[in-house]
Amino acid sequence: MTAVTGMARTTTFETYASYDELVARVRAGELGPDPATQRIAVAFTTRQAVRHDGRGTGYRNEVLSLRLAGAVGSCAVEPGALPDRAVEECVGANVAHLLEHPLLPVRVSALDAYLMHVAPHTPRNGALPVPLPAGTSLEKSRARAKAVVALLDLPTDATVLVVGVVNSLLEELRSRGLSYAPCDLKGGLTEWGEAVATDALAEAGRCDALLVSGMTLGNGSFEPLRRHALAHGKRLVMFAQTGSAVLPRFLGHGVSAVCAEPYPFFWLDGGPGTVHRYGGPWPAACPEGGR
Repeated sequence: MTAVTGMARTTTFETYASYDELVARVRAGELGPDPATQRIAVAFTTRQAVRHDGRGTGYRNEVLSLRLAGAVGSCAVEPGALPDRAVEECVGANVAHLLEHPLLPVRVSALDAYLMHVAPHTPRNGALPVPLPAGTSLEKSRARAKAVVALLDLPTDATVLVVGVVNSLLEELRSRGLSYAPCDLKGGLTEWGEAVATDALAEAGRCDALLVSGMTLGNGSFEPLRRHALAHGKRLVMFAQTGSAVLPRFLGHGVSAVCAEPYPFFWLDGGPGTVHRYGGPWPAACPEGGR
C-alpha cells in the first residue's frame, strides 16, 4: 500500500499513476469487495439554475448520482447532455457492469460511489473536514471558495489556470492578489468581463498552478491536465463534487490537493455543510462567507 503524506495527514489508501490504472484495480476487486457483487439501489439526477443576489450572471448544473449502500457517487454533466434512459439503466445494475457503460459520466459516478463506499471521507482516510456555515447560496459558495483556494499556497505573483469557471473562486483569487486564466468549455465571459478560454491545455503552459473542477473527469479532460502538472512540477488543486472519492486517489501523481464535496452539495440547502480537504493543512477555522 502506498501512503501519501500531505501537509497535515497521511492517507490510508493506495494512490495511482493514472485513471485507467485505478479503474483496472477496482475491476479486479483489489480495493474492496468484488464490484460485480455491489448493486446500485438508487440513481437520480439533480438539476438547478441559479443567479446569486448581486451577481450579473447565472449558471445551470446537472448531476448524475448513484447510491451504493450508504454512499453516493456523482458526476456533473452539461445540462441536457444525459439521456433519460441513463438513470433507468443504472438502477439495480452492479458496479462492474456500470464501469463498462458506454457513457463516461455513468462510469465516473459508479467509480465514485464504489470508492466512497470502501473509503469514505473521514480523518482516518486522510480527509480534513472544513465546516461550511449556514447561509445564502452566495455565502456558502464564498465559504467553499476560501476552503478551496487556501490549498493553492502560492506567492501573489503567480498565475492560476482555473478550469470550470466559478465566480466565487475567481473572486477569492482576486482578493488574494493572484492572477488567473479562466477556462470553461462553455466559453463566454466572467463576472468581471474577462474572456473565458475553451482549451484548458493550451492555456496551461503560461500558468504556474492549476485549479480544476472534478467535472473534468466526466468530460475526459482530467488526465491531460494531470499529466501536464506532473511533467512540469506544477501544483494541481481539484475542487470536486464530481468524483470526490476518486480524485484523492491521484495525490502524489500530479494532484497536489483535493477539496472533496460529496452529495448533498452546498447549493442544495441553506443549512451548514462540510467539505473535505486532502493534501492541505488542517484549517484553524472556516471563514464566514456558489458560484
